[in-house]
Amino acid sequence: METTDVTRAIAAATAVAASLGLPADGAIVLHNSNKLALRLTPCDVFARVAKVGQEVARFEVELAQRLAEVGCPACPLEPRADARVHTRDGFAVTLWTYYEPVTPHTSPVEYAKALEQLHAGMRKVDVPGPRFTDRITQAQEVVADPDRSPELADAERGFLGGRLAGLRRAIEDRGAVEQLLHGEPHPGNVLSTQHGPLFIDLETCCRGPVEFDLAHVPEAVCEHYPNVDYGLLEECRQLVLAMVAAWRWELGDQFPNGKRFGDELLRALHEGPPWPTLDTLSKRLGGLQGSPKVT
Repeated sequence: METTDVTRAIAAATAVAASLGLPADGAIVLHNSNKLALRLTPCDVFARVAKVGQEVARFEVELAQRLAEVGCPACPLEPRADARVHTRDGFAVTLWTYYEPVTPHTSPVEYAKALEQLHAGMRKVDVPGPRFTDRITQAQEVVADPDRSPELADAERGFLGGRLAGLRRAIEDRGAVEQLLHGEPHPGNVLSTQHGPLFIDLETCCRGPVEFDLAHVPEAVCEHYPNVDYGLLEECRQLVLAMVAAWRWELGDQFPNGKRFGDELLRALHEGPPWPTLDTLSKRLGGLQGSPKVT
């Protein structure tokens, strides 16, 4: 969000909290993209704020409630507030339980176990959601439209569009079992807490093979996840690189150093296998932080 929007979003979040009897006269920005993640103080509430119409907060709230019922390792909603989307001054605000980060950070073994538990719980939840191919379509639309990606060179536009289409066909042709997924369970969406790893940012949930989720996590995590189809995982990793590359070139993308990351993603796709993970690419670029897709 732009600075003026951040100021207004913070005011909206603190006003919502105060209206619910939660003392909030301060806010710490935890992450800023086109959504804002805040720690409201002194009530210690985790708030997510987006402009009305640019979020799927209602779906996220409903899904969080269902996942809590089946014991999934997902960040729960704030118990002192109504479990709903609050609107104020053109912003949609959702309130979640805040957890103080703990060290050391989540180990690959803990990460893999938590993701396995999340997937198991999601199989018990009957929630309609988009298919992972909808995400591919969104990326293809960005690449195909020069008005939406004006800085993407024509040669790269053709290369990236072809790669997205080819990977879509290859993955669908495998006919793998599909289920509800997190959608983007990368390290930026995993909280290290005294209760173990907890996943946040559920608005990216979609249906697809578990390897699509695994394509977002570090290599060491995949090594501890059971029954992985590594051929499918490699295709999904390449797909994730291509989709994220498309989003980095979209006009108005707010990812920090987005064009630099976009260049690196295209370079990785041109170089070929083995396909790097997103965290590996971030480390190459000096530890860029944030979600690989600004949603």
